[in-house]
Amino acid sequence: MSFSRTSEPIRLERECAAVMVPHGTEVVLPAGQVGYITQALGGSFTVYVDGNLFRISGEDADALGKEPPPPLELAENAGDADVEKLIWQQLRTCFDPEIPINIVDLGLVYDCVLEHLPDGNRKVEIRMTLTAPGCGMGDILVADVQEKLAMIPTVTETDVELVFDPPWNQTMMSDEARLETGMMY
Repeated sequence: MSFSRTSEPIRLERECAAVMVPHGTEVVLPAGQVGYITQALGGSFTVYVDGNLFRISGEDADALGKEPPPPLELAENAGDADVEKLIWQQLRTCFDPEIPINIVDLGLVYDCVLEHLPDGNRKVEIRMTLTAPGCGMGDILVADVQEKLAMIPTVTETDVELVFDPPWNQTMMSDEARLETGMMY
C-alpha cells in the first residue's frame, strides 16, 4: 500500500471548493490561501489551513499547483472482468481524509454488483459503510465513490448505498491496513 504523507507548503493559485474534515462542511478556499498538503491519496488532497483540515478534489489539483489525475482507459473489447477489475482499482483510490488507507483495505466496501443496461453500458451498485456511523464525511465518501466509478468507460449509472449492518470493526480491515494503523492483533 503506498501513500503520501507530507507537509508540503502550498499557496492556492485560485479559489477552489473544499470540504472541511471531519465535519463534511463544503467551503470555498480563497486564492492566495497558504497551507500545507498533509495527504495526497487517490487523486485528492488533504490540506491543513488555519488550524483546520480540508479535502480538495483531484479535479481542483491545479489550484494547488498539481496535475489532475489522468482519464481512465478501457480496451474497446473489454469484458465484465476487465470492468470489475477497474472498479476495484477505482475503489482503492477512495480514502478517508483522516486515515491514509483506502476504503477497500479498511473493509468499508461490503458488496459490488455490476449490471448490464439495455443501451450496452453498465451500472455499478456498491454497498458500503463507515468506520463510525456519525462520521461527517459519509456523504463526501459516497460522492467520491460515485465520481470515481463514473470515470470508468461504459459505466453510466452508479448506486452507492451507505449501510451500517453489519457494523464495521477492525477485523474487517486487510492485514496490511491493520499493520499500517498498528491494529494488528
